Amino acid sequence: MSSADVIWGMSRPSPGGPAAPVAAPPPPAEVLILGVGNLLVGDEGVGVHALRALEAETWPAQVHLVDGGTGGFHLLELLGSYPRIILIDATRDGAAPGTVSQFRARVAADFPPALGAHDIGLRDLISAATLLGPLPEIEVITVSVTELKPMTLELSAPVAAALPEVARRVRALLAG
Repeated sequence: MSSADVIWGMSRPSPGGPAAPVAAPPPPAEVLILGVGNLLVGDEGVGVHALRALEAETWPAQVHLVDGGTGGFHLLELLGSYPRIILIDATRDGAAPGTVSQFRARVAADFPPALGAHDIGLRDLISAATLLGPLPEIEVITVSVTELKPMTLELSAPVAAALPEVARRVRALLAG
């Protein structure tokens, strides 16, 4: 059937038969872009800084941007509310500051550990979420950090320079 055969959601009647309904494509799945981090600890807040930069762009209606702050168990409801999540966070992985990495997380151990000893980290949050049901599809974008500076709202130069790459990766994930 060609597009010329489809009129107002119905196919043209075939000779000798009524018009058959044409299936509409399914609506795009809801996607959560979740930036996490502590803005008061410099580079540790890169996920929130990235989210704020993304908020300046226009996104399709099914894309929702949320500032997850320092995480915590209040984010559990969000994890169960979306079939797909793009998570942005800082990590101390030994790479040079500002290095952007990306991976699909499948289990709690895939997530970066908490950067502070007293934080409820993403691993803890994901472990709790698995008790409530299956996890959504979660893509993680991390930015490598080395030094955490308490009471600093500014990102270091190499981490700030990584924000355009984070935005590019978010757009690529949404397009693919």
